[in-house]
Amino acid sequence: MDTQQNTALTRALAEVPGPLPTRGVIHIAIPHTERFTVVGNHLAQHPDLSCTAVGLAVLIQSLPQGTEISIKALAARCKEGEKRIAAALRELEAHGYLQRLRHRLSGKRVITRTVFCNQPAALVRPRRPVATAPAPHPVAPAPVPVPAPIRVPAPIQVPVPALVPTAAPTVPEAPVATRVPPAPPFVPLAPLVPPPTAPKPPRPPLPQPSELSAELDRAATALLSDLRRHAPQFTLSEDDIRQLAPAVATWLERDAHPDTIRRTLTDDPPQPLRHPAKLLRHRLTALLPPPLPGTRDLVVPTRPRIVVTPFQTCDDCDRAFRSPTPGHCRDCRETREHRGEDVRVAA
Repeated sequence: MDTQQNTALTRALAEVPGPLPTRGVIHIAIPHTERFTVVGNHLAQHPDLSCTAVGLAVLIQSLPQGTEISIKALAARCKEGEKRIAAALRELEAHGYLQRLRHRLSGKRVITRTVFCNQPAALVRPRRPVATAPAPHPVAPAPVPVPAPIRVPAPIQVPVPALVPTAAPTVPEAPVATRVPPAPPFVPLAPLVPPPTAPKPPRPPLPQPSELSAELDRAATALLSDLRRHAPQFTLSEDDIRQLAPAVATWLERDAHPDTIRRTLTDDPPQPLRHPAKLLRHRLTALLPPPLPGTRDLVVPTRPRIVVTPFQTCDDCDRAFRSPTPGHCRDCRETREHRGEDVRVAA
């Protein structure tokens, strides 16, 4: 089996045109006849995209129209996790290859459509109008041949009626060419995605603690310096640690545990990790937890208590009336006042 493979490889190398290079890759290009996708070098050799983003773009480009490409659907197809796939999709969206559009349907239903463009730079170029082919001229029909008159020999003396020659059909004249109105001036379409050279929005500032005490600064500096023990790719310089320490101090000020901060900063980094300080700056800013609520914020407000006045029975007429204390009803009080008797007034 090994001999057949080596023989096939040797035969393929012999068919490579030109001298073989002494170093580097040697391409054996076999033309595809089915199940292939054309990928531009602007994507395959993109200097700012990670290999995960490039591979994911090639996978999306090879899928048929209407295939689900959500994060969970792509994670079911690939070996990468959902976090890495989400980061790769954000890279493709930042460079114009991917765009998510919100579309409102009837009945107040909103859906998200994902659009993938294999050449985002071509969307911003002005498109040339399609040249219309001139209308073909009508072809004149061929003339019908006219039969020659038949001549009868004289000795036979048979009267032959004279044949009337058929008139040749008239050839219709070619119509006069009508003037085609000039095409309207071309207006370039608005780009669906921003070009790769579009200015990027300014980065948000790093979080700052309300008061950077010496203890917070020392704890934040120690946490950043200790990251390389847990993840060697996060080896930072002294200048990077000095710039990122206030943001880590803000996390510590908000009662975030050091182990939680370490896991959040170093979990699932992109491969290869070229700029660890930039990644830490982004995660410290975008994933900042809110301050813990105070004791008063967690107290559930109580409803105001409704006081119901109880029923009392009048001492004279036994009529029920509402009063906080026993006594006489209103009618009995008025009667007693008219007679000059003592009245027990209900409070």
